[in-house]
Amino acid sequence: MLRRRFIAAAAALAAAPLAARAHHGWRWADGEEFVLEGVIREVRLGNPHGLLQVEAGDGALWTAELGQPWRHEAAGLPDAELQPGVAIRIEGHRSADPADLTVKAERVVLAGTRYNLYPDRS
Repeated sequence: MLRRRFIAAAAALAAAPLAARAHHGWRWADGEEFVLEGVIREVRLGNPHGLLQVEAGDGALWTAELGQPWRHEAAGLPDAELQPGVAIRIEGHRSADPADLTVKAERVVLAGTRYNLYPDRS
């Protein structure tokens, strides 16, 4: 009985990093470039990456996954500019599941300034 519990616990621990990598990698995203334009409604910045809720022109509420804080800094993106009510353009890749309104941002455009969060993917 104890051995079975140990095996189950070990399997759960081994699977956890795979689930995290699947979410934080790019495999969940469509391979086609995607553009989302809208207005920021909610902001959560920090580790492991920032998240924005963006209302598109058709009223749909999207989740935009940004980069890690160090990526924002390297791209020159001031976090203070990411505020509710601000118009934003996100260039990147949407979820491969059409029902999932999530986009992974490669680039962010604010007030005409383009911030490249993933220059190695351009």
